[in-house]
Amino acid sequence: MFREMTIQIRVPSIDEGVKWYETVIGRHADFIPHEGFSEWELVPNCWLQVAEGEPAIGSGPIRVGISDMEKELQRLELELGVQEVEVFSRAEVPVKWCTFRDPWGNQFGYFQYKTDIKGMKK
Repeated sequence: MFREMTIQIRVPSIDEGVKWYETVIGRHADFIPHEGFSEWELVPNCWLQVAEGEPAIGSGPIRVGISDMEKELQRLELELGVQEVEVFSRAEVPVKWCTFRDPWGNQFGYFQYKTDIKGMKK
């Protein structure tokens, strides 16, 4: 049985990558075990790892659930210059979602429930 999960994104400069993801996530890393590596616990037992290395172009996307997609996209445009993010929605799917790229080509994104499902508010 699974107990935890890690997802790794590689960036060519750890300093630039950590700065970018600190802005996206809204806080400093939770754990920096060694040089060239930082981790955030996004939700209990689910860790995003940012590691220095060659980005895996075309992998992903990694999407995280949020409560106000429009507000977060406005913030990312203002703070990081992330622009023209298309938000997708389908009648039969209970969420809307979007994907954008970090400066190194890694795909990251958000999803938001359209209605109150599993305790998440729209």
